[in-house]
Amino acid sequence: MINKYRVFVGFDQREAIAYHTFAQSLIQNSSVPVSLIPLSLKTLQSVYNEVHTDASNEFIYSRFLVPFLCGFDGPAVFVDGDMVIETDIKELFNLFDSSKAIQVVQHDYKTKASLKYLGNKNEDYPRKNWSSMILWNCSHASHRILTPEFVAKQAGSFLHRFRWIS
Repeated sequence: MINKYRVFVGFDQREAIAYHTFAQSLIQNSSVPVSLIPLSLKTLQSVYNEVHTDASNEFIYSRFLVPFLCGFDGPAVFVDGDMVIETDIKELFNLFDSSKAIQVVQHDYKTKASLKYLGNKNEDYPRKNWSSMILWNCSHASHRILTPEFVAKQAGSFLHRFRWIS
């Protein structure tokens, strides 16, 4: 049986403790079996070659491979590796709407600090942080273009603003 609760978590070796903290919070609060998939560039080498040079973490672009990694089928969640979940992940999956390509927390965030964690530049842009947690409808036709080759060629502004969705 394939687990329908697929949770992809951004993994950056420099933030490994944060990833493991998220994993513990997910397991601790979940009422259903989950598939926890770390998005680590090392494990994606056979399908994806990261060529972007502006990355503030290792999963900044690989999060957009989730539909591809799911065979363009069903729901999946992506979360940044530095989060903590305080409730049952099933509650998030229960919000899944098959008519939508993605579901995100839409907010008007304004960057306050010029530097991020680990000294990376922190830019302000529209839809900032919307891609920090994504409830993907991997089956949605708009995502069929999100192949490893396509993601590798796109600018961060295109991907993080979900410009491919029609």
